[in-house]
Amino acid sequence: MIKVTLAGTGGMIPLPDRFLASCVIEYNGRKILIDCGEGTQVSLHKGKIGISKIDTILLTHCHADHVTGLPGLLLTIGNSGRTEPLDIIGPRGSISIINSLLVVCGYLPFEVRMSELHDSKPVEFEQIGLNITSIPLKHHMNCVGYSFELKLKPHFNPEKAKSLNIPVNFWRTLHGGESVKVMDKTITPEMVLGEERPSIKISYVTDTRPVDWIKKIVRGSDLFICEGMYGDDEQKEKTSEKMHMIFSEAAEIALESHVKELWLTHFSPAMTNPVEYIKFAKAIFPNTFVGHDHMTKYLKPEE
Repeated sequence: MIKVTLAGTGGMIPLPDRFLASCVIEYNGRKILIDCGEGTQVSLHKGKIGISKIDTILLTHCHADHVTGLPGLLLTIGNSGRTEPLDIIGPRGSISIINSLLVVCGYLPFEVRMSELHDSKPVEFEQIGLNITSIPLKHHMNCVGYSFELKLKPHFNPEKAKSLNIPVNFWRTLHGGESVKVMDKTITPEMVLGEERPSIKISYVTDTRPVDWIKKIVRGSDLFICEGMYGDDEQKEKTSEKMHMIFSEAAEIALESHVKELWLTHFSPAMTNPVEYIKFAKAIFPNTFVGHDHMTKYLKPEE
């Protein structure tokens, strides 16, 4: 099971009732934090989201509202007694900016491992057991989104295994995808496994204009979290100049990508009540929801 929590849904500046856009993906007790703007650790504390189990911080880009919370968060994690390494991953050019921010941290009792991703092509990697693909985006600086996929093994069929007289000590190996030999006969996993199971997929995109890579990579997502800087269609030209999206553009991507559910996030501080504009998205993609701080969803495998 995967737990998804919006730690914040604001863009540009934090507000008293809206923290800056960030998201926590939790799986098997470990966590990935996406972006860390000013006040992120306060939001995590308010939402009772433990920080000591954050293994990876993924940055979409290095504008201030997405990274300036890093020094404080890392110092707090250090004070929690953590000694295991922590990964920070972002688009090209991130490392020099992060290093500049971390000067104020001084000593940390754990290693911070930094790496950069291409922002012109997708990159596939793995963290906390999830397969992750970065999404090249179009903003005023190098920027990427992320898609997370939990690939599920087919169920093991013990009745099939018994009928083939396969000893129990071989079952785990077969379920893991490896063949075994029983009485000079090769048993392949397909002989004892059920049908393929659909994976769980979550995608997160913010600070961008609509680009083709988004639709290609988020396709089929169970949950698609996408920015909506402004809600009103009349704001489209203004939003385009700022390299952002309006609600209806996010909804069009959701529709064309055949996602199951859309959450909107990264709202302009000038848009005090985003729910007023939900009609612009729902008219295109009905299963749309306006995100709010600490909005949470659990995604479970289909049986």
